[in-house]
Amino acid sequence: MENSITKLFNIQYPIIQAGMVWNSGWRLASAVSNAGGLGLIGAGSMYPDVLREHIQKCKRATQKPFGVNVPMLYPNIEEIMQIIVDEGVKIVFTSAGNPKTWTSFLKEKGIVVVHVVSSVAFALKSELAGVDAVVAEGFEAGGHNGREETTTFTLIPMVKEKLKIPLIAAGGIATGRGMLAAMVLGADGVQIGSRFVASLESSAHLNFKEKVVNTQDGDTVLTLKELAPVRLIKNKFFNELQDLYKQCPTAEQLKEKLGRARAKKGMFEGDMEDGELEIGQIAGLIHEIKPAAEIVKEIVEEFNIAKKSFC
Repeated sequence: MENSITKLFNIQYPIIQAGMVWNSGWRLASAVSNAGGLGLIGAGSMYPDVLREHIQKCKRATQKPFGVNVPMLYPNIEEIMQIIVDEGVKIVFTSAGNPKTWTSFLKEKGIVVVHVVSSVAFALKSELAGVDAVVAEGFEAGGHNGREETTTFTLIPMVKEKLKIPLIAAGGIATGRGMLAAMVLGADGVQIGSRFVASLESSAHLNFKEKVVNTQDGDTVLTLKELAPVRLIKNKFFNELQDLYKQCPTAEQLKEKLGRARAKKGMFEGDMEDGELEIGQIAGLIHEIKPAAEIVKEIVEEFNIAKKSFC
């Protein structure tokens, strides 16, 4: 399955495990990398010293390439980037910010840089900034999302039409058939988040994993667009948000309702009522918690079967 993405990252399969907050620690990243994909540590939910610990443990757990996802809207960004350099991380995915800010710094250190975007305009801006590849993430994705609400299968061919560097599709992909569909539309690889949340190695609380496998079509909604759009499973917190929206709240009132560590409370600590539960629409196709290696194997096998059936 060699192509521009497998060559760029020196991996077996063009499958990237998304660096999700509160889900993507060293256990998940190393398991996906050992299975032939590219595992990512999610720095967004980690203090700098915690990130350093996860990088060091990941290096001991795998001899394969792995990377770190860095949402640039979080504090301590300078310290985080220096830790990445000091620890010899070779691949960085940046998101939630201007790719120009850190791309040159990282590439000067010999690091492969990928930026996550939600539109053609930002994909082109990332290419001009010098990134090595782009992740184009559609409206279906979990977690923080683009304001444009462009679906993955609309976004991918539009980005492919303009982009010269490798393209990774994200949002609404959890199966081999979904991977094949994304690649037919022009993607060189896929980034998968939600499916790996429901893995044994995910650092998410078991309550959240079980909630994901029981999520059905229509159970997630994109909300909090006035702050940073995020796709959430409907629960008590979500319903309270909807009640607040009926009062035409200001951004400050929404921030007050969100409070601090709401995502940690839900996904990491297991509070299914008052926590923020971030997951993609594809959760309706996730029915079982499995080891990450088994998930990678199933995706690859299904991809190959589907490809043969259509060729």
